[in-house]
Amino acid sequence: MRRLIIIPTYNEKENIRKMIDRLMAMPEGFDLLIVDDGSPDGTANLVREAQECYGERLAMIERSGKLGLGTAYIAGFKYALEKGYDRIFEMDCDFSHNPDDLPRLDAMLDEKDVAIGSRYSRGVNVVNWPMGRLLMSYFASKYVRIVTRMPVADATAGFVGYRREVLEAINFDRVAMNGYGFQIEMKYTAWRIGFSIGEVSIIFIDREEGTSKMSSGIFGEAFFGVLKLPFRSIKRK
Repeated sequence: MRRLIIIPTYNEKENIRKMIDRLMAMPEGFDLLIVDDGSPDGTANLVREAQECYGERLAMIERSGKLGLGTAYIAGFKYALEKGYDRIFEMDCDFSHNPDDLPRLDAMLDEKDVAIGSRYSRGVNVVNWPMGRLLMSYFASKYVRIVTRMPVADATAGFVGYRREVLEAINFDRVAMNGYGFQIEMKYTAWRIGFSIGEVSIIFIDREEGTSKMSSGIFGEAFFGVLKLPFRSIKRK
C-alpha cells in the first residue's frame, strides 16, 4: 500500500520545512509531493534542500506562476496515478490540518472511497478563525448540501484522502472550478459517480504563520459554481 500526500504551496517559507520534517518522521511512511506555484519567497529552494535529506520520498512539481489550487491538485493527482500510488491525500502546508490526523483518514479509506477531515461533522471544530470567516465556511457547506443533496457536512474541506480508483474514474478535464470550489466539485463528482464518502472529525486550527489565500473571487466562483453542479452530466472516465 503506497500513500502520497500532496501539498500545494505559494509563499510558505515559514511552514514548509517544518511540515516536511513532520510528515517524513511519521511511522506510516507517507511519501510527499509539493506542488509549488513559483513562490517568490523561496519556498521551492527550501524543498530542494529537504530533498537532499529525504531523497525519493519527497518530490516537487514547480510551476511557472500562481495557477490555482485546483490545477495544482490535478497535477498532483496525475503524478500519483503515474507513479502507482494507492491512496492519495490532500492537505494544507500551514498546520491548520494536523498531520497526526492522517492515520485516521487512512483508516477511513479501509471502509470508504473518499475520506474527509471534517470540521463540521460533530458540531463546529474550528479554532482561531474570525467569526465572519467561520460563519461563511459553515454556511457554505450547508448551502452545498441543500443545493446538491450530497450527504457531506464539510463540503469545502481541504483535508481529504482518495482511493486510487476514485481519481482514475474522474475526468480531470471536466473539472471546472479552480479555487476552493474545486474541493466541492471533486467530492460531488466522486459521490455522483457512485463512490462512498466518510468523514473523520478533526479540529481545524487557523494558521499561525504565513498569510491566507482566501479571496472574494474564490468564494464567488464556489457560490455560483455549486448552482450548476446538479445540472451537469457527470460520468465515469
